[in-house]
Amino acid sequence: MEAKNEPAQRTTDAARPRLSIVVPLFNEAESLGVLVGEIDAAAALIGASHEIIFVNDGSTDGSQAALTAIAQARPNVRLIEFRRNFGKAAALDAGFRAASGDVVFTMDADLQDDPAEMAKFLARLDEGFDVVSGWKQRRQDPLDKTAPSKIFNAVVSRVSGVRLNDFNCGFKAYRAEALDDLALYGELHRFIPVLLHWRGFRIGEVAVNHRARRFGRSKFGASRLFKGALDLATVILNTRYQTRPLHVFGLAGAVLGACGFLILSYLTVLWFAGAGPIGDRPLFFLGILLAVSSLQFFTVGLLGEFIQRQASGGRPQWTVRSTVNVASGAALAPEIRRLRQAAALLRDADHSNGPRSWPQTPPSGATPPSDTGENTRTAIRSSA
Repeated sequence: MEAKNEPAQRTTDAARPRLSIVVPLFNEAESLGVLVGEIDAAAALIGASHEIIFVNDGSTDGSQAALTAIAQARPNVRLIEFRRNFGKAAALDAGFRAASGDVVFTMDADLQDDPAEMAKFLARLDEGFDVVSGWKQRRQDPLDKTAPSKIFNAVVSRVSGVRLNDFNCGFKAYRAEALDDLALYGELHRFIPVLLHWRGFRIGEVAVNHRARRFGRSKFGASRLFKGALDLATVILNTRYQTRPLHVFGLAGAVLGACGFLILSYLTVLWFAGAGPIGDRPLFFLGILLAVSSLQFFTVGLLGEFIQRQASGGRPQWTVRSTVNVASGAALAPEIRRLRQAAALLRDADHSNGPRSWPQTPPSGATPPSDTGENTRTAIRSSA
């Protein structure tokens, strides 16, 4: 199954499930049957219709065969198989695009997340939160996995301003509208709460029961820390400075330029004071380097501003929670752009034709010259 490039249209018929549970997996064949049974039991206790979307991220252990058998026996189980291992972020992105429920859950396939906890998430959503993240307060993992995770969580919480205790927990619940236009790639799945927080959605947290792994082995590696640090820098740039790149590059350029100016000013004073030549001093070359680097940072910032302006395409950089007697911003913006484009076409058509020499009512039997502008306006009015 191939994921769509645009957000999935959420149906409004009565058959639509209330809950969508997205489960990315890689080599978890032994746990799949148990997990489906637990999810079905938890959804039955809640009393909500549900669908389970498994995204097989290039498994090589027989997970696909197990999932195919489960999907054939259960119509509410859907399956997406990747051609190779693309990573958890890509698997979640594909699952989000296929989900049709009002609330979308994510959980891992290793049975460490307890589906019976879903009622807690729904209760927190009912309190007004748009995203609820799980907190593995008592982790059933070895120290070499929990210690780096605690450091990572503390740094991300401090830098991003999102006060969560556990960013690495894969057990989360989202309102469906929070996932519209959310694009995931690389390792950004750990920063979904940060990305949604900067779009204005309310982020909550709930403590969950974390269980020990029963089958398979952990996919955790030390490289995740290095990748996480780089991805954190990407997230900060894409949230705080996405629409104003000159602020970050300009600040760096201003600092470097100030240091270079002070160094060169100091050497200039020494030269006027008769301290000898300054052109062969290392400090002189450092000042020149800082000055040139400052100019380069400013140039990069300006180029970023131009690129951002062109790439945005007039898309709004805000999200709407609710409206009263006003069309929603998401529906209004395309209509405004369409009307502006139509007006621009009318102006261009009038300018290209120049002044009219043919009378409004041509003589009988005469054929008026072709009028591209008039045809254009007629086509626009009919399409509008």
